[in-house]
Amino acid sequence: MGISKLITDKISRTVYGLISLSLGIISLAMIVSSLYSIWTSLHEQMLFTNSLLDAVGFIVIGTAIFDVSRFLMEEEVFKVHGEETSMKQRMILIKFLVIIIIAISLEALVFVFSAAKKDISLLVYPTFLLLTAVMLVIGLGVYQRMTKEEK
Repeated sequence: MGISKLITDKISRTVYGLISLSLGIISLAMIVSSLYSIWTSLHEQMLFTNSLLDAVGFIVIGTAIFDVSRFLMEEEVFKVHGEETSMKQRMILIKFLVIIIIAISLEALVFVFSAAKKDISLLVYPTFLLLTAVMLVIGLGVYQRMTKEEK
């Protein structure tokens, strides 16, 4: 391996490491902030209910961000899986998409509950979000079916 390849590899790992750490810190801050919001709203019932719904959304998003952070750290910084074959790249892409699908689905469910409590006409927006999650699942299934023979 040439010296320029080593230098670009070190820079790449450093940048991905910083991005991953930043995402991890942001996700933990979101989770702690949502828990603090619940704690401060314990005395008022209406605020407490809203705080719980908001907290679920923030914790779901924080968890998804943390999972992406961990994913970047494993795949780009530590190179846990070693040499990349097309099968390994396929599995990495599937894993990443599953993380995104889960986050979108959970956020849509939280949005359904909060919209249903406010105004029934707002249910259109979480419906579109749920349809997006369904389309992602269908797209992932098609992708897996089309690349099943590849090894």
